[in-house]
Amino acid sequence: MKAVVLALVLSLAAGIGNAVAATSPDEMLEDPALEQRARELGKELRCVVCQNQSIDDSDAPLARDLRQVVRERLLAGDDNDQVLTYVTARYGDFVLLRPPMRGTTWLLWYGPFVLVLLGGLGAAFWVRRQRRVARVVEPLSSGEQAELDRLLRDR
Repeated sequence: MKAVVLALVLSLAAGIGNAVAATSPDEMLEDPALEQRARELGKELRCVVCQNQSIDDSDAPLARDLRQVVRERLLAGDDNDQVLTYVTARYGDFVLLRPPMRGTTWLLWYGPFVLVLLGGLGAAFWVRRQRRVARVVEPLSSGEQAELDRLLRDR
């Protein structure tokens, strides 16, 4: 049991260490304010390789390239919205960890709720049908009951 707990703690520590170490010192900007903006933007952009991590947390080469693009755009004088617009124009809304509400993304936002609703309705109809089928079954006649009792006794 101690080995399992130790393995879990070490794997969590390794995951945290990777997230912290994703941005290497040679990537960082000298201006602390610009670096802070770059880190904030990096937390809003999805690594298109990992898909479940921000570019700030990912060690993938493409995430590193995206971090460099963000920093280059900031050094060029872009504000945060301009940087996000630039990256989104290049990679699409998928690169955003919080995609905007648009006609093309409504399925992303509402699809899970619709699926749960449809599943619940399907389950409710199925249960209702099963109850109706159970009520339709007629009881055995006295002759059928006698035959069943005889068969069970002779077993």
